[in-house]
Amino acid sequence: MIELKKQSLSEMFSIYFDKRMLKILLLGAISGFPWVLIGSSLSLWLKEDGLSRSTIGWAGLIFGVYAFNYLWAPLVDRIQIPLLTKKIGHRRGWIVLMQILILISLFLWSIINPTENLTLVILVGLIIAIASATQDITVDALRIEQIGVNEGKSMAAGAAMAVVGWWSGYKLGGVLSLFSAEYLQNLGFENYWQLTFLILGVLIILMNIGLMFVDETVSAEKQSVHREADKLISSKFKKENIFTKLLSWIGGTISGPIISFFKKNGYSIAIGILGFIFLFKVGEAFLGRMSIIFYKEIGFSKTDIAIYSKTLGWVTTVIFTLLGGLFVIRSGVLKAMFLAGIIMATTNLLFSVLAWSDKSEILFAIAVVFDDMAAAFATVAFVAFISLLVDRAYTATQYALLASIGTAGRTTLASSSGALVDWLNGDWGTFFVITALMVIPSLIILWIMKDKLKLSEK
Repeated sequence: MIELKKQSLSEMFSIYFDKRMLKILLLGAISGFPWVLIGSSLSLWLKEDGLSRSTIGWAGLIFGVYAFNYLWAPLVDRIQIPLLTKKIGHRRGWIVLMQILILISLFLWSIINPTENLTLVILVGLIIAIASATQDITVDALRIEQIGVNEGKSMAAGAAMAVVGWWSGYKLGGVLSLFSAEYLQNLGFENYWQLTFLILGVLIILMNIGLMFVDETVSAEKQSVHREADKLISSKFKKENIFTKLLSWIGGTISGPIISFFKKNGYSIAIGILGFIFLFKVGEAFLGRMSIIFYKEIGFSKTDIAIYSKTLGWVTTVIFTLLGGLFVIRSGVLKAMFLAGIIMATTNLLFSVLAWSDKSEILFAIAVVFDDMAAAFATVAFVAFISLLVDRAYTATQYALLASIGTAGRTTLASSSGALVDWLNGDWGTFFVITALMVIPSLIILWIMKDKLKLSEK
């Protein structure tokens, strides 16, 4: 493990005032906001239309596309969008295109009744998930490319700002969603959720206006590496024609990032990294998937959830993400990962206490605050960890590969969260104890390979 030079708190905190951090903040918000749509908003919409916990839980399978976005990440890394790429840049062009798809999807949701057209609702949600997962590929690449290769401390700070941005998009988007839905419901609108989705569309438009102020640069070195990978594969063919050139391009696009990752880390460590990333935040995902259903079942209103889980949770998230970033800068990303895992497990137990107690706003607030604190700390350490692993020649693809593997654990496995609660006969306390234990395997893997990881933390 690399020993880092100690700095004063003020010296470390000053790194957040770099103008690049504000741009990274916006990119994080753009990435986090769609999770409001297919997460808490969709879950509560289906719940209030009378659908079961299991149905809502299995509907969360649409999040599974995040686990597989690495499959098309190489294409996003290299294919240019007609008109948009020339006018606003490669990365921003992809983001804007995906945002347009999300806007269209929100309009479709605004005219659908889920009790009559559940399949169509889920299908549109799947489109939002695909568009969001695709934009995440280029958002993460654009975020990493704002920071120089040898700026390890700035990368940790950038990771913190990205997490703050993500949670800001998710939490504040959730506040707008819940308050709008409750307000429209109180006014007597039966289709209050459908109208809410139209309101949320306005926020997407505003984010895209801000996106135009995020710089984007073209790396000649990156393009050179891509060409060399293509040539290496092309040299295996006896003749060169349009068909072999296409095969070479496809082969270089897909295999280049994977070969680079395994070559840098070695086979056994690379597999260990993938296993750790897959398992690390599974417990948090199980809790997160069912949390809003849990709040509703124990008697809290949409306003209560908006105030405690979204507004108060957002403030907590911002504070502890920034502090978590400073901890990563001072102590190193590996120590931060171990501490984050322990904190996540501990805070999940607070929800068991809440479940086994009578309805209490104080306990609710405490559980939410500490859970958001743990999630913020864990996420900034996790993002910094992955960001330090990627090869800049394949920024989008490698980050997408690693992030999607983490998402696979959080989405595919967590889709059974509702079924697990039902199997436990609604015993929420036991459910949260189980989620607390889920982090242990990942920490064991990290401990085994901690001295062999190649991280640049300068």
